[in-house]
Amino acid sequence: MRNHTPVTEFLLTGIPHTQGLEHALFVFFLAFYLLTLVGNLLILLATLTSSNLHTPMYFFLGNLSVFDIFFPSVSSPKMMLYLLGRSRTISYQGCACQLFFYHFLGCTECFLYTVMAYDRFAAICHPLRYTAIMNPRVCAILTLSTWMGSSVHASVLTFLVFKLPYCGPKEVGSFFCDIPVVLPLACADTSLAHRVSVTNVGVVALLCFLLVLTSYTRIVISILRISSSEGRHRAFSTCSAHLTSVLLFYGPVILIYLRPASSPWLDSVVPLFNNIVNPSLNPLIYSLRNKDMKLALRKVLLAQCLSLTVSEFSPFLQWRQSSFQ
Repeated sequence: MRNHTPVTEFLLTGIPHTQGLEHALFVFFLAFYLLTLVGNLLILLATLTSSNLHTPMYFFLGNLSVFDIFFPSVSSPKMMLYLLGRSRTISYQGCACQLFFYHFLGCTECFLYTVMAYDRFAAICHPLRYTAIMNPRVCAILTLSTWMGSSVHASVLTFLVFKLPYCGPKEVGSFFCDIPVVLPLACADTSLAHRVSVTNVGVVALLCFLLVLTSYTRIVISILRISSSEGRHRAFSTCSAHLTSVLLFYGPVILIYLRPASSPWLDSVVPLFNNIVNPSLNPLIYSLRNKDMKLALRKVLLAQCLSLTVSEFSPFLQWRQSSFQ
């Protein structure tokens, strides 16, 4: 047995071939991060305050908004700090936490998209039994199962990666810690961790994708049986937003984890889309063609504007009242 000095911190190399563009990238990523936070907070607030949106579909959409708030927060703050010239180092424990929460939240989204596809299947294929199938108890069990299953998935991956010894080098070839860029730094045999991680991620993603595909196959068959064109259009419009989000989610997953060879450029650029750009698009996707959501958002924004106006003018009104007295 040879003596090794264990690694206590890692160095994030950042996005390759972007030297000299740090300030421009900071502004770009900050804009997307703020758009993500504001958009998803509005969606969440609308689903909580509007009684018209207290349905299973919007319940799961609210869960997706919570995910879209936390998911970019795993890597974006650290990345924007080193774009401003701060230290690129991240502690061993911080790297493990990034990897855990990245896969925990990513797996949660995968499961949640599957549950949302089942919800659309129940609504379109069994409309008369929809409220009985997707009752509040079932919705709560499905949501709790997604978070618990994701926790087990992320815990297994994090344990396999960080039980290995790391004794140098410590340069992580990306802007955050993930399996494809951390595992090659281990100074031990990584074949077991690599096989299990690829199999685990691949099985979860493939199983969820097949369930989504099965749900939408049944949905398409049911839509084609609808006699009126208006009914078909209405049924398809309720699924188009979810289907768009699913395609945007599975594209980066396939490019990162299921390709045969590693690519430093893809390992950095594709996660940028998945971590920062994609969560900011979901509020737009789910609100642009959804009349109920647009109406609820208008009410939320109007209520916020009125509260701000009242708070700004309340000192003046109090002064006027006291002067008349």
